Amino acid sequence: MALLQILRPTLPILIGASVMLTLSMGLRQSFGIFMQPLTKDIGISVSDFTLALAVQNLAWGFLQPVAGALTVRYGFRPIMIVGTLMYIVGLALMATAQGMIPILIGAGLLIGFSLACTANAIAMSVSARAVPATVRSTVMGMVSAAGSLGALVSAPIGQMLNEGFGWRAGVAGFVILSLFMLPAAWYAGRADKIPLPPKAADDIGDASASTAAKIAFGNASFVVMTCAYFVCGMQLVFLTTHLPSYLLICGLDPMLSAQTLGMIGGFNVLGSLFFGWAGQRWNKLALLGGIYVFRSIALAWYFMLPATPATTLLFGAIMGFLWMGVGPLVAGAVAEMFGLKWQAMIQGLAFMSHQIGSFLGAYGGGLIYDQLGSYTMAWRIGVALGLAGGIIQVAFALIRPSEPPRQMQAA
Repeated sequence: MALLQILRPTLPILIGASVMLTLSMGLRQSFGIFMQPLTKDIGISVSDFTLALAVQNLAWGFLQPVAGALTVRYGFRPIMIVGTLMYIVGLALMATAQGMIPILIGAGLLIGFSLACTANAIAMSVSARAVPATVRSTVMGMVSAAGSLGALVSAPIGQMLNEGFGWRAGVAGFVILSLFMLPAAWYAGRADKIPLPPKAADDIGDASASTAAKIAFGNASFVVMTCAYFVCGMQLVFLTTHLPSYLLICGLDPMLSAQTLGMIGGFNVLGSLFFGWAGQRWNKLALLGGIYVFRSIALAWYFMLPATPATTLLFGAIMGFLWMGVGPLVAGAVAEMFGLKWQAMIQGLAFMSHQIGSFLGAYGGGLIYDQLGSYTMAWRIGVALGLAGGIIQVAFALIRPSEPPRQMQAA
């Protein structure tokens, strides 16, 4: 009850951020459902389709710090509204595509730009602004958990429309779902009216954008977190892009891919709540490294076994629990290091590394499959890099757990 009393004045903001996040993430995580029918229908290769998704991830990553900086100047609401409109147009282009170019522009560039304005970094920054520091990590975990429901809803809807009426109907259904992002972004934009907390002595709130970026990259803890974040993007986007294709190759029911993505979304809720709660109590950066290690172990276990419906659904549950829990941990760590004013931009700088990994997970996985006819080499690379990144992250967090992150001031 105490938590509810604290949150009651800002519930519209938190609900709006949650709905916006759940749709922006859930819809794009379900694109893999359409890969096989779409590529056959319009005559492009698997690697062509994954190139569009890879471009989406790069556009998202490199625009994220720009979108974060623009929220400081213009506020959250206009950035989120523009991003939502770009999402709707991108899906519409994808639904009507007759060749590679509309897929590249719609599913790639436009949705990539949109995600920079509507997904994790912005939603977490809105949530952090709306609540006091004493419950910040827990609340960001709750918003991340609510944001995890998108795949649970969109994947089965997309698959049913895809099987019943074709892939274009499935994407058209996604266009309709994306319209609900508009009122959600509007309500989340009320965060603009909430003042920043009083500036601490070592806060960087008065710094310029360029100075804030220099301070961030001068912090060793931030740099290690950013490098390890690469692994997160590579593993997750490889799965969302290629798991439906892998299950089809294994001769399993196409609906299993949607059920697995839904399982990921459902257990994502539990994982986000847990890691938001845990981040309020333990070292956030060590928890991040633990997520990467356990994800890698789960990947190795699943792909070394023959794929069955039971192991696939269990794998989806494990990966779901370890999925978006990184969101509140990364956002909370950045807020602790650098304050709230530049949180979205600095989190975006770390996210660029995540998205380079996403590019390699989507496009690299497609190239390996086209060249070798299997995903074996791709998952082995993902496991090896994941274990290395996770172990380094945990070790550094435990060796240097209390580095003063904001005392340096750039010239």
